[in-house]
Amino acid sequence: MLAKTFGALADPTRLAIVSRLSRGDATMGELAEPHRITPPAITKHVGVLVDAGLVRRRRVGRTVVCTLRPEALSEVEQWLGDLTTYWNSTVDRLEELLRGDDDGR
Repeated sequence: MLAKTFGALADPTRLAIVSRLSRGDATMGELAEPHRITPPAITKHVGVLVDAGLVRRRRVGRTVVCTLRPEALSEVEQWLGDLTTYWNSTVDRLEELLRGDDDGR
């Protein structure tokens, strides 16, 4: 699922859409406005985000409202946390070696 999430977020327009939705729900028109793209283009971008599980669409009358699914980013958060832990321990170990604090590990 990480690959699908990162693939969806790799596009600058989709990343901007997710950023906008982090501040609250928005209609398709509101999402399209800052990008000056056509309705079919915004529909395609939002569709990629929906397929990746990052966004949910719902109809309110004749309007389509989009909502960010923050729980979908929990896998990314976990992955980044694991990576951060790894690099922090690696840097700590390097610092020990450079200071000569090597205890034979």
